[in-house]
Amino acid sequence: MTAALPASPGGATVSSRGRVGLPSVLGSVPAIAGVLEADEVVATAGAIAALQRADGMIPWFEGGHCDPWNHVEAAMALDVAGFTAAARSAYQWLADRQLPEGAWFNYFTASGDVEDPRLDTNVCAYVAVGVWHHHLLHGDPSTLGDLWPMVDRAMEFVLRWQQPDGTVRWSVDPDGRPGRFALLTGSSSILHAARCAVACAEALGLERPDWELAAGRLAHAVAHNREAFEPKTEFAMDWYYPVLSGALERARGAAHLRAGWDTFVMEGLGVRCVSSGPWVTAAETAECALALDAVGERARAVDLVTWAQAHRTSDGSYLTGIVYPEWSSFPAGERSSYTAAAVVLAVDALSDTSPAAGLFRGDCLPAAVDLMGGC
Repeated sequence: MTAALPASPGGATVSSRGRVGLPSVLGSVPAIAGVLEADEVVATAGAIAALQRADGMIPWFEGGHCDPWNHVEAAMALDVAGFTAAARSAYQWLADRQLPEGAWFNYFTASGDVEDPRLDTNVCAYVAVGVWHHHLLHGDPSTLGDLWPMVDRAMEFVLRWQQPDGTVRWSVDPDGRPGRFALLTGSSSILHAARCAVACAEALGLERPDWELAAGRLAHAVAHNREAFEPKTEFAMDWYYPVLSGALERARGAAHLRAGWDTFVMEGLGVRCVSSGPWVTAAETAECALALDAVGERARAVDLVTWAQAHRTSDGSYLTGIVYPEWSSFPAGERSSYTAAAVVLAVDALSDTSPAAGLFRGDCLPAAVDLMGGC
């Protein structure tokens, strides 16, 4: 099915899916009045659920591959919209495929086979964010206990690759050789995941002081040692992820986002994936909204989520990206599960609907204490 593009800004199509078979009471589903209503959020989650395989795996799109990071993001969106069984199935898929050392392969094919055997540290860490999110939503200690061994092994694997300067090597090759460098976006995401992992441990009455120390060293690197990372300054994620991770305190984070606004934002359209081209991606736009919310810029965050609705298609799914001024989708017609998920999570944060709405603001998370010189 080819996704329909709106003809101009403000012309986004909305879901035509009805209210039959909704998995939860609409009043408990995130919504922003005039931007995205509860039944539309459920339709978006339904579009994600429609992609999920019987074994729980959530690919990027029908027939596409899957990576564990985006798989977790999709599971979180399903959970928020009331598709609890589907979310739990997604976490079980991860548990069933975790390697003995605590990692996951980088990509799986649509059939579930290994596509890329590299181990990406950020991809492996993100499960901690998903599991803590699941616990915030449901508060079931037995479920957290069931999922805890997976989180424990994953974080032990990831932090094994932390370097003396606090950064975390981005990957491990199949032959065991670590990647040559660290990535700012990846290390920022790992910082947030480490905080979530510590929160999981504390909720179970466990202590992981080594993870807390590792998070402190990583917070310092992200906030103060940008030259330690492979330069990727043209990518929007390198702009907003240090804020999203909690490494920058609120005032500094807000100033940082303002400083990069004109470089990465196409006013009225959204966030460029890279600063050098007019390609707006809805996932980056929604994630940047989460970063803005984390520093109190809620009105501007709502603007971004509003602009992202230009990517919405008739079944509630979202086009990955749109190129301007052509208004052409790129990749052509692609509607990705992780893009839809990012929008749902941003709507939850900005509407403060679910018990997990403050996750990306750092609510209910231990602070990332900079142990090598405060910011």
